[in-house]
Amino acid sequence: METLKFDLDAKPLREVNQFLHGDASLLDGKSVVIENPNGAHNIAVGLKSDVHVTIKGHAGYYAAGMNQLAKVTIEGSAGSGVAENMMSGVVHVKGFASNAAAATANGGLLVIDGDAGLRTAIALKGADVVVGGSVGSFSAFMAQAGNLVILGDAGEGLGDSIYEAKIFVRGTVKSLGADCEEKTTSPEDRKILADLLAKAGHSDVNPDSFKQYGSARTLYHFHVDNAGAY
Repeated sequence: METLKFDLDAKPLREVNQFLHGDASLLDGKSVVIENPNGAHNIAVGLKSDVHVTIKGHAGYYAAGMNQLAKVTIEGSAGSGVAENMMSGVVHVKGFASNAAAATANGGLLVIDGDAGLRTAIALKGADVVVGGSVGSFSAFMAQAGNLVILGDAGEGLGDSIYEAKIFVRGTVKSLGADCEEKTTSPEDRKILADLLAKAGHSDVNPDSFKQYGSARTLYHFHVDNAGAY
């Protein structure tokens, strides 16, 4: 695999992103290494080719946002909104992810080795998110579709106003949000969980050690008795 290197101490991020937005036929199968990111915002956003991008350090806001096809590895932590609105591909954060990781993500896989902040997978629309540590409050708020796997603990209001997304938690849940309840894990859901654990490098973790959560479906239609929960 051909590897190209860019040093953000020497080349503006705008030029690096412009290169990554080039002709997909020229980028497919290539490896790009970005050195000295120093927490810059919007690194590797809007990619539409089968390119492997490695960010050698910490990334700022919205790293790998709107990703399609690409594999983006962040060898550090990521600021707010990593993999926001991702459509496909894989984003791997080897450190901590700040608020709203994978917000509104439609597809693809986000793997976070460490903890994640508030509102992880908020408004999730079909992507898969695997967090090796714990997540902050209101994670999976209004999550419509997809899967959130948490190997650690979850904060307050987990799954508040959730639709049809599925949440799997290995640790403890501080509190569930409105209309979120514990579910019985079906054989099909157990397979989904096992596959995601394997993809995220946690094949040694027993899927049976997780509890599953999802929508109680009491807020799908307005009812005056539920007015306080809306």
